[in-house]
Amino acid sequence: MLCIPLLLLSASIGWAVNSLWLYEYGFQKYDISRVTGLEDTELEKAARGLVSYFNSGEEPLSVTVEKDGQPFTLFNEREVTHMRDVKGLFRLDYGIFFGALVYVLGYGVVSLLWRRPPSFRKDWRQLAKLTLIGSIATLGIMLALWLGSLVNFEGLFLLFHLLSFSNDFWQLDPSRDYLVMLFPGGFWYDATLFIALAATGMSVILGGLAWAHLRYNKKEWQAKY
Repeated sequence: MLCIPLLLLSASIGWAVNSLWLYEYGFQKYDISRVTGLEDTELEKAARGLVSYFNSGEEPLSVTVEKDGQPFTLFNEREVTHMRDVKGLFRLDYGIFFGALVYVLGYGVVSLLWRRPPSFRKDWRQLAKLTLIGSIATLGIMLALWLGSLVNFEGLFLLFHLLSFSNDFWQLDPSRDYLVMLFPGGFWYDATLFIALAATGMSVILGGLAWAHLRYNKKEWQAKY
């Protein structure tokens, strides 16, 4: 029950991190080509370079694009240092996802396959109840995240950085640091909503299946007895 919110939220974050279309959506929405002076093809190259970096052991981050017909190293030393810290957070997210997934699957296998047949139906109902409660908890967390973002997203974003990083390398200059030019505040708001909606959608599907199972079994029990 407690692992389900962790599983769905970490899965949604991982999905967002690796979704090139989310990057490209932000580039188009916030006219990043005009802001940076980079062509759309070079912005796509930058996005692919970041996704590749997050999913590899390569260090340090090095993304070279073409600007005004010349090769151009996109990120400076301060940005590269910050991205190493960000990569650590994404690796932590991956670890939470796989840990929660293994636990949830393991719990299900132990509950269903290592029990005697008479208790099998009861164990399915118990799993469905825990799944439904975990899904409802996920919806509550996502609702709180959505409301908090509506009220004061900048404050939440600042608090996240203060809690997540032990240095100030995340404090970048939007007039010269390309990391901020590529991903302005509006992009992070959109990404947060994407994560919340993805987790909400998965929790609705998972909780709906659990609810349907409980309802079906209740009708079956009433018809039998």
